[in-house]
Amino acid sequence: MRVVRGRRGDVNADREVGAALSAGVEATGEPALRVWAPHRQVAFGRRDAAADGYDRAREAARQRDYAVVEREVGGRAVAYTGSVVAFSSVVPNREGEGISDRYDAATDRLKRALRSLGATVRDGEPDGAFCPGDHSLQGVGKIAGIAQRVRRETATVGGCIVVRAADESAIADVLTPVYDALGARFDPKSVGSVEAAGGPGAPEAVVDAVESAFVGERRVERVAAEGVLRDV
Repeated sequence: MRVVRGRRGDVNADREVGAALSAGVEATGEPALRVWAPHRQVAFGRRDAAADGYDRAREAARQRDYAVVEREVGGRAVAYTGSVVAFSSVVPNREGEGISDRYDAATDRLKRALRSLGATVRDGEPDGAFCPGDHSLQGVGKIAGIAQRVRRETATVGGCIVVRAADESAIADVLTPVYDALGARFDPKSVGSVEAAGGPGAPEAVVDAVESAFVGERRVERVAAEGVLRDV
């Protein structure tokens, strides 16, 4: 398994790593994993882009010094503060492996990772959570959400993890006007974190634990984010 560490210098450059990761899996048939803390940004989904208030939502994010990007999955907006952790597991899309199987496996691994850090987490999310979905983890509020994108040759399971308790209010501050503009429900009190659930407020510790849970016993080839692009 190829494991990518770190991030590139800015939001747009860093997003190129995801495409390169998928291309590498398609070319080699070997799975790849990236766990990192993206730059400060609000990532909007396809449903957001179709909303009447999308332009106002984007402007609300920019006014609060967040970069604005669009992601390919269909979920609602997610805020990254610079210490929120993201993960992306890319595997060959093999016959016999279903969407539900991949969701279940990713959820189990993520729970195992966060519990190993001392966080008390369980399936589900509170009412009014950001990026609501069926595949989420909660403690004292929503901690993590998981999404999936399936292409002909590859399947990507990814998500975000709120790490620091201090980020709960920061996320609520930006997503409240964003969701209001989109006409979507959001309860600022629904945001949780690993730290509030009893784990560490250190993104590096969460990165290590999630990486370990997804790698398992596989042999690992570690590369920096810049190295992935050089190999394409």
